[in-house]
Formats: sequence, C-alpha cells, structure tokens
Amino acid sequence: MRAALSAVALARVAIATPARAFERPPIGFARYTDAIDGYGFDRPSAWVEVRGSGNDVFFRDASEVETNAFVAVSSPSSSAYESVEDLGTAEDAAKRVLEQYVGELMSTRLGVRREKEILNARRRTKSDGKVYYDVEVRISSYSARNQYGLTAEDRPQTLEWDRTLRSALGTENGKLYELRLQSPTASYEKNSKIFDVMVDSFRQFEADTPSVSSYIGLRIGQ
Repeated sequence: MRAALSAVALARVAIATPARAFERPPIGFARYTDAIDGYGFDRPSAWVEVRGSGNDVFFRDASEVETNAFVAVSSPSSSAYESVEDLGTAEDAAKRVLEQYVGELMSTRLGVRREKEILNARRRTKSDGKVYYDVEVRISSYSARNQYGLTAEDRPQTLEWDRTLRSALGTENGKLYELRLQSPTASYEKNSKIFDVMVDSFRQFEADTPSVSSYIGLRIGQ
C-alpha cells in the first residue's frame, strides 16, 4: 500500500508531458507535473509547497506569503469542457472569474466595502493549437474601524488590503483547469515577470488515469 502511494506521489511531480520531456525550465524555476490530473507548469524554485490548502496544489513565496499560486481543477461531474471557449469570450470568463473571487472573499462584517475591476482579458493560442484565456483582475477591501457608528462620518473606511490576481484557464480531459496567481498590488509589477513564466508554461495533457480520461469529449449539458 505504501509503495502504491509513493508511486502516485512520484507521478505528480516527476513525470513530464511528452511535448516537454526534454525542455528545461528557466533558471530559477522548477517544473511541477501532475500526471494524475493532467497538467504542469514551471514555478519558482524558492517557493514552498503548502500542504492541506484544499487546492490541487499550492505554492507560496516564503518571503511574501500573500504572493502565491495554486491550481484548481473542475470536477468532471459538474460540467464537461471541450474548450475554454465553452465559458464564452475572454471577457465573459473574466467577469465569471472576478465574481468567483469576490464571492470567495465575501465578509459578513459590518462596514466592509470591496472595489473590483477587470484589468485584462485575452484569448491566447499556443503553438500546439490549444486555446487559453488569460484574466487579470484587482480587488481592494476597505473596512470601518467603528462598525457601529450611526452615520457615515462615524464609520470612516480605511484600506485593508489591495490584491491583483491573474488566472490562466485551459481545458483537457473534459475539465477546466485554472492556474491562479496573486500578490499585493504594490508588488505585482515586481512579480509580473515571474507570473509570465508560470502562465506561459501552464499546460494540460491527457491524464494517465482511466477515470479521468473517460470524460474526454463530453460537452456541457451532457
């Protein structure tokens, strides 16, 4: 049993996709490949993996914990994706992603206000013909120190946090894959080149497990 579990763990990190088997990641990056779920990307070698985050995989910049990346993979039992264009246009996907982020960050505290905006949404086609959507959004949170003030003047709001988030969306195996990157807006420009490498390297491939591969070709609504 332990040997079988070890084999699964090795499959997630050690098996390269056929198209990238002989490519080396850029200096300062290490390749992460998950042959079980069928995706891979290059991540900074210095970033640490966070276990138990609830995501498929989660990496964090140890020197700035709010700068991180994770991958989310949709369940094949929810909707089956033949192409990322099943989401609509890149702008449609950006709106959907932004609302999802805001919902995840929802707060029940009084006096909290969130500002949100879509910074960029584009369709990208890789050399292998696969289509990806790249989405960039910004969310800021303001809160009132005196939540129970009777008037707006009694509840002045101050900035709690300001984040810029970037997502690369792709499909394979009937699933939707999202690589989400985020950092404080103040340091986003500094991290943008790192994020460029990660997004450009993100790709999906046919998964090794029959339970996943059997969903290939299904359409939304089936």
